Amino acid sequence: MSGGASREGNRMNDGPGDGRGDGQPVGYRLLRLVEVMDTLRRECPWDRDQTHGSLAKYLIQEAYETLETIEEGDVALLREELGDVLLQVVFHAAIAAERPEGDPARFTVDDVADAITDKMTRRHPHVFGGAEVAGADEVRSNWEAIKAAERAEKARAAGGDGRTSVLDGVPFAQPAVLLADELQRRAVRNGFPADLVGDDGAEGGELFAAVAAERGRGRDAETDLRAAARRFDARVRAAEDAARADGREPRELSEAQWRTYWVKAGEA
Repeated sequence: MSGGASREGNRMNDGPGDGRGDGQPVGYRLLRLVEVMDTLRRECPWDRDQTHGSLAKYLIQEAYETLETIEEGDVALLREELGDVLLQVVFHAAIAAERPEGDPARFTVDDVADAITDKMTRRHPHVFGGAEVAGADEVRSNWEAIKAAERAEKARAAGGDGRTSVLDGVPFAQPAVLLADELQRRAVRNGFPADLVGDDGAEGGELFAAVAAERGRGRDAETDLRAAARRFDARVRAAEDAARADGREPRELSEAQWRTYWVKAGEA
């Protein structure tokens, strides 16, 4: 990292403590991560060869590993997994920062921080502005209105007339259950009749309707489906253990034997 960034780190070190006893402000160690990443880009052949495209799969992988850690309640491991996610952010920023000055695709990790800071302050006028809200429902309503205005402004900046859909911005690259849930939530939050969200009679329609039913019960379909998958996994493994305890190899069980051990596993 350049000397200017290091000097900035020194100035931060003079700031107020956070109560941990080391006299440093929360977040100052992130500067060290940026320095390490810059060094890797210069000196490690593998890190130097990476691009935004080649790293894309790792961002997804690290996010899912973090999700699994949360589901398992392993808070100690969560710190490490979040670090892996953070590394991906810093990695992408380091790659973008290597572009020449004036390149519209160039940005730094500070630009990333500025962008999300500006977005969060803009979308929380009840915290950082003079707006007043009656509760969480009004916060969500304001959030949607602000996002809609932002999307319209982006559309105008791109040469459009500013007209946008209530579904603009929903990423189709996410898992299907998450996608269905987000499309439904976004539409209903913007006045779409909830009773029109259902099975359209074509392929996948029943699954789409099932997501709506789960959402109508105040549940998160993705989380609940993952929980159901974990229960299934645990019960199959328990049935296998019961079979092995009887001297049988699970792969050689008949359907009738599987049913017997499946019931036994459910009663355990």
